[in-house]
Amino acid sequence: MLSRSSFTSLVVGVFAVYVAHTCWVMYGIVYTRPCPAAAEGGGGGAAGCVWPYLARRPKLQLSVYTTTRSSIGAESSIDLVLNVEDFDIESKFERTVNVSVPKKTRNNGTLYAYIFLHHAGILPWHDGKQVHVVSPLTTYMIPKPEEINLLTGESATQQIEAEKQTNALDEPVSHWRSRLTLNIMVEDFVFDGSSLPADVHRYMKMVQLGKTVHYLPILFIDQLSNRVKDLMVINRSTTELPLTVSYDKISLGKLRFWIHMQDAVYSLQQFGFSEKDADEVKGIFVDTNLYFLALTFFVAAFHLLFDFLAFKNDISFWKKKRSMIGMSTKAVLWRCFSTVVIFLFLLDEQTSLLVLVPAGIGAVIELWKVKKALKMTIKWQGLRPRIQFGTYNDSEKKTEEYDTQAMKYLSYLLYPLCIGGAGYSLLNVKYKSWYSWLINSFVNGVYAFGFLFMLPQLFVNYKMKSVAHLPWKAFTYKAFNTFIDDIFAFIITMPTSHRLACFRDDVVFLVYLYQRWLYPVDKSRVNEYGESYEEKPKKKAHRE
Repeated sequence: MLSRSSFTSLVVGVFAVYVAHTCWVMYGIVYTRPCPAAAEGGGGGAAGCVWPYLARRPKLQLSVYTTTRSSIGAESSIDLVLNVEDFDIESKFERTVNVSVPKKTRNNGTLYAYIFLHHAGILPWHDGKQVHVVSPLTTYMIPKPEEINLLTGESATQQIEAEKQTNALDEPVSHWRSRLTLNIMVEDFVFDGSSLPADVHRYMKMVQLGKTVHYLPILFIDQLSNRVKDLMVINRSTTELPLTVSYDKISLGKLRFWIHMQDAVYSLQQFGFSEKDADEVKGIFVDTNLYFLALTFFVAAFHLLFDFLAFKNDISFWKKKRSMIGMSTKAVLWRCFSTVVIFLFLLDEQTSLLVLVPAGIGAVIELWKVKKALKMTIKWQGLRPRIQFGTYNDSEKKTEEYDTQAMKYLSYLLYPLCIGGAGYSLLNVKYKSWYSWLINSFVNGVYAFGFLFMLPQLFVNYKMKSVAHLPWKAFTYKAFNTFIDDIFAFIITMPTSHRLACFRDDVVFLVYLYQRWLYPVDKSRVNEYGESYEEKPKKKAHRE
């Protein structure tokens, strides 16, 4: 059976191997080995090499068509929405065009964009060296519920769209993708025909020119740039919608990395991630540069490690806990209440699963800690549960007395603030429902004044002049995560109040750290397991 220290070492070791393996995989993605024959100066006739067609500097034209068909064979039933003659692959551009919306699309149908890169002056379907990609311009998503003033029942569009809102809450409707981002790989890179990268190979179209094989320009649609914030609801009365077409060149390394990231987002959606959840992941890649993205990866990896170690040590501490001496029961109850409220709030706000899942796990652990703190036992009498509470000894009753005294003073400040904040938000802020107002009122109290509920534990520490009863290992790992959360607060989309709470936790930990310095561990005091170091029986000397 592994000891706790060896198990922790094993986890850290596995984590280090995982990080090293990921770095090696990432290096393999961004670095592509060129064709050896070309590198040795074999020229255009180097055997086994695949040469770039763009190196011949052809005159190109970019054309964007729309159609309701998923495949086309000629120019019938298609509309030309953008035509860029004398297309320069080195120059980026962004143009907004109006696209006619067919009746089929207005009735929850799909509209496709066909993007052709072909020789100038030749129609795409007459050009044997054209390349094209297809992208749907519509997607399906459940619209966000409208928010109203709960007292007056008024909203900006309630009278106009009351019936439509009722039907749209439960059914996904067609949304318009208002952005189309295109990339072309512009490097004159010579591939080794015997070891073409699988990720790029599916985007390559090759032609034989004389004795050499060339790959035509690699045209790529950046799906990661399709964000939920850019979606527009398609109404039956809509006849035209704006489409912003943007183009920029891309390097081979970034292209391969982007392909892998798009595949990862697609896999998440296949596993049940919604459009909004996938959008949070897209934001990490699109809204940050590659160097900051690499930093984000390492930060996320360490956050995951510290989360696991904090949960492990917290559970281990409370599993062995037999006495509540020095522990504030009120603080445990409040932590449980606030964690559950925050989880319900994040659920109501449809926050990213990256934030929601850890919050849910934390809520379950806090409920279990309340059971331990109150010494609750559940006995079943048939199908009816019976809850019993344990008794406290004299030392625990003394701790409870300090705890109650601290809560008495705290209630004079906390309750009026929470009630006043809830009343103000009811009068001035719009919500989806009464449940949404209730959860928001609770969570605003938690975020704004939640750190005040740590005061009872600080007061108990002050009265007992000791912090030896606290789970310092778990606190240390949580402290690391708190500072990591400060970084994530600027990266992952989350409610502003949740973002501010990350910085509030820094202050709370610094106060605990000050008490740790002020009250050094005294071995004559009761430790976190309800024992005194001096009461431990001495081990017998080992006989030779």
